Amino acid sequence: MRQLPRSVKSLRPSGIVQVPHAGAELLERPLLNKDTGFDEAERDIFGLRGLLPPRVATIDEQVCLELEHIRRKSDDLERFIGLSSLQDRNETLFYRVLLENLEEFLPIVYTPTVGRACQTFSHIMRRPRGLWITPADKDRIADLLRNARPESSSSGAGVDDVRLIVATDNERILGLGDQGAGGMGIPIGKLALYTAGAGIYPAHTLPVSLDVGTDNEDLLADPAYVGYPQRRLRGAEYDDFLEAFVGAILDVCPRAVLQWEDFKQHNAIRILDRYRHRITSFNDDIQGTGAVILAGILAAVRAVGRPLGEQRFVFLGAGAAGTGIARLVHAAMIAEGLDAASAKRAIVTVDTKGLVFLDRDQLDDDKREFALTGAELSSYGFAGLSPTDRLDLAAVIAKVKPTTLIGTSGVAGAFTEASIREMAAHTERPVIFPLSNPTAKTEAIPADILAWTEGRALIATGSPFEAVRVDGVDHVIGQANNVFIFPGLGLGAIVAEAREITDEMFLLAARTLAEMVAPERLAVGALYPAVSDLRRVSREIAAKVVCQSRDCGVGRLYRDEEVFDAVDSAMWYPDYLPYRLIP
Repeated sequence: MRQLPRSVKSLRPSGIVQVPHAGAELLERPLLNKDTGFDEAERDIFGLRGLLPPRVATIDEQVCLELEHIRRKSDDLERFIGLSSLQDRNETLFYRVLLENLEEFLPIVYTPTVGRACQTFSHIMRRPRGLWITPADKDRIADLLRNARPESSSSGAGVDDVRLIVATDNERILGLGDQGAGGMGIPIGKLALYTAGAGIYPAHTLPVSLDVGTDNEDLLADPAYVGYPQRRLRGAEYDDFLEAFVGAILDVCPRAVLQWEDFKQHNAIRILDRYRHRITSFNDDIQGTGAVILAGILAAVRAVGRPLGEQRFVFLGAGAAGTGIARLVHAAMIAEGLDAASAKRAIVTVDTKGLVFLDRDQLDDDKREFALTGAELSSYGFAGLSPTDRLDLAAVIAKVKPTTLIGTSGVAGAFTEASIREMAAHTERPVIFPLSNPTAKTEAIPADILAWTEGRALIATGSPFEAVRVDGVDHVIGQANNVFIFPGLGLGAIVAEAREITDEMFLLAARTLAEMVAPERLAVGALYPAVSDLRRVSREIAAKVVCQSRDCGVGRLYRDEEVFDAVDSAMWYPDYLPYRLIP
């Protein structure tokens, strides 16, 4: 077998790590610090005697102690702060704790708890992480990127070796809206999941806050607010700022994959379309969400026993997430043999003004893609609608008779009892996805949906929910979490050195995820694998992305037998390696 490319073999440390730091300086470097895990010889060589308690602990013993610390806290936000403090002190230990306890701590380091952390960010931040870029920095973004040097290891990694950037302008943080500088909690959290879920070495990652200001009055009035204290940049100045950012990445971090995160709908769609062919990039809210929801739909189709082409979809919410899901569902239906017109007709959207149709007044341009035409309206029995007519969700469900209902509205309780009962009256196994985050924003809770459908619904949610018992039977609620998609997709793109992330990659990721839902989980209603299977899922998705990159001409020419070796070589497992001091 050929040798793997050096660029892949350098993606994680191995063997003996060459370390140029000693004494207190070494203990201050989170990615190199072992705390009490430094052995006796290392304490002598690196000048650590007297700086640590005398007992040497194994990483397993340290994990047990950290779990004791975190579990002692009674509030999830305090647990978030505790885990963040651990990450700031000892990253290897942090990722070992997270990886071995994903089911417990995923809701802490990410949704729903990260939402509270973003809202209170200026008051809980202990140590700044990542890169903060404001409009005042537009002409020096390349210099700022050069300041953001990951910690060096034996590979000599510098800013030119950043392979993954997650960037947000903080305007649409989960379902919470504009959180200003507090939105930085999202890129930090996402990158933690890339590492825990796919083994991407932290030194190759960079969270970025494009802090273009905020229109959140509470933040602007807060004397402790750490962000850029101006109204949001808009229009041509905003576009020029983003152009400067992308240009700087191409110049300074040419091998980086860029994930756009939590941009507001109109910006999210147009930024993705503008840059996706110019820089290796994707928008997780649009494409990642589309893939994870399509995977749940494909799993539900398996459980129901009816092909995708026979499904009818109603979307409550026509923003970036809803559009991303609709686009990928439409593409999947065509890929399975349905003609484009029939696939489009099967997708009906409802927004804050009701049913979305082409002749409706005040219709946003980015909603026209899936707006119903006059002929499509007639086919569903919506006769004689005027541009000012507003049809709510219940009225739409009564006419369309959907098999699948998807909520991305951010409106708690938007799936009313009347709407769900109307849907259940026409569908034996209704598939219902209340996806809005955090939990307080969910369109309906699973217990209510199961009660209103006599236990027949197949449910997936955006936030985690416990199993629901109905008539003595436990229904497991799968979480439609993008973490099942983006770590593997990012890892595959990095290993492939992909020049573009294509729609076909997201289709493949969705199909792969759906295939990995075990029959026994489907039998109890779970439409996704267990979170504890995340690394296995990410590995499979990464391999598919590497192959797709090769086959469509945008990535390295790996042979089939080399693909999994390349992926495995790039996946870091958090454990202490031996160190050698560089004089």
